[in-house]
Amino acid sequence: MKICVFGAGAIGGHIAARLSRGGADVSVIARGTNLAAMQAHGLRIEAPDGAFTAAVTATDDPASIGPVDAVLITVKAPALPSVAGTIAPLLGPETTVVFVMNGIPWWYFDQHGGKLDGTRLVELDPDDAVRQAIGPARTIGGVVYSACTVIAPGVVEVATTGNRLVVGELDGAISARCEAIGVPLRAGGFGLEVSPDIRTAVWTKLMMNLASGPISVLTQQAPGRNLKEPAVERAVRAVYAEAEAVAAALGRPASLDVNRQVANSGSMVHKPSILQDLELGRPMEIATIMDAPLHLARLAGVATPTLDLLVALARIRAQGAGLA
Repeated sequence: MKICVFGAGAIGGHIAARLSRGGADVSVIARGTNLAAMQAHGLRIEAPDGAFTAAVTATDDPASIGPVDAVLITVKAPALPSVAGTIAPLLGPETTVVFVMNGIPWWYFDQHGGKLDGTRLVELDPDDAVRQAIGPARTIGGVVYSACTVIAPGVVEVATTGNRLVVGELDGAISARCEAIGVPLRAGGFGLEVSPDIRTAVWTKLMMNLASGPISVLTQQAPGRNLKEPAVERAVRAVYAEAEAVAAALGRPASLDVNRQVANSGSMVHKPSILQDLELGRPMEIATIMDAPLHLARLAGVATPTLDLLVALARIRAQGAGLA
């Protein structure tokens, strides 16, 4: 299977290496020192299940690759317009595009059903750039669980075991094209689950992002440090409750064992990716991870007072750093 991973940062690099290890013909779209390192030495993964180097075709020019069977988009949301403008050479008549990204996706209400079906989230896809370049028909939703960091150009350190990708068709079908991606990924040591309800999967991950990201942006500390403060734990529990209420009001009851999540986060020393972006001066995913859930809360008529405050403060922090 010929697969291109568009955006070979920490998550994209990890997935690309696992796909290659599992037998796929893998190319990656990267840039800068990361690109140069992969071209010279391959893509290095240092993980709890062992270290390995994957040989991938690395380039910053999609036209040099040509059409592939599947594209996995693993860039941060602010880079999506750039993807839309350059992805065309990778797309053949049957090419699948999997959006492996955090937050509410641009396609959220496509084939959603109910009164909100087809609602456009214009702030997530200005001028319909992604819709026109890729479109819902090619699109598969994706949610990834993997705590990893680029520790040097071309080198990704993975902090967790049990890494997995959840994928799903927008209409809930269990399709052959979803299953096909799982063959090399599983063979490479990365789990894949095909979900009949990808939007609930989106909310399940998003609840975790909302419970950790805004507070970590404000404190510049990992969740484990933040949760030592009882007032922070109360706020985190309120965030879970508010986010769960929004998801349920939209027909996606993404319930979590909050006690377990808080306990797990209490020992977490890995910094959320949005905090990593702040510290490294990279554009932050404020729109998809923080603003969009509040937009959906308003559409659903659900009050979110704790989230409103934390998101506002995190947005101010990001704007002050020139990253939102």
